[in-house]
Amino acid sequence: MIRLSDVTKLYRTEEMETRALAGVDLNVQQGEFLSVMGPSGCGKSTLLNIIGLIDSPSSGQYYFGDEEISGYSETRLAQLRKGKIGFIFQSFNLIDELNVYENVELPLLYQGLPKAQRRNLVREALELVDMSSRARHRPEQLSGGQQQRAAVARAVVNDPSLILADEPTGNLDSKNGEEVMRMLKTLHEHGATILMVTHSPSHSAQADRIVNMVDGRIVPANELAI
Repeated sequence: MIRLSDVTKLYRTEEMETRALAGVDLNVQQGEFLSVMGPSGCGKSTLLNIIGLIDSPSSGQYYFGDEEISGYSETRLAQLRKGKIGFIFQSFNLIDELNVYENVELPLLYQGLPKAQRRNLVREALELVDMSSRARHRPEQLSGGQQQRAAVARAVVNDPSLILADEPTGNLDSKNGEEVMRMLKTLHEHGATILMVTHSPSHSAQADRIVNMVDGRIVPANELAI
């Protein structure tokens, strides 16, 4: 489903050049649950942003399905991002001025779906994360765990091909963190492809496969011990 070939990402200023990714090769299969681990600053979030079409590689090839998309225009990338990818963030990224229902509905509005269809899809997504009773609450009226459940509903409401989770349990206590992991595993069991960045070894171990990153590179586990 996802294939990166020799992907590099450089950030340049007048004073210096930073290599965030250094020739990354990565394959993610349809229906796989993949976890990415590594120290802060190793390139995990940069990798996620490139896969999520938020950022573009400096060089290399990116295949989404059968399409090589590294040369796509921003308009075409935005269409692909809105239709195919769901995001779950550490900081939830809910809009304070909107209630839970409106936050979850937002991706469907961007796609221009009719009101009746939006209503049915939002209802299903809220039921999936057990948040139907909180539909009219605003984010500040929710606990951290409830906010993340609302964020999960927003990520899956348009049935994306790929779910990207950037430290989805990072701002939660252990109980709510485990609840979010149970939801991710349920989505995976229903066929979702999930790529999760995490610092938690116990949460990472629940994925099908773990990828380790150091200094912008993907490295085998035995190299980490050297």
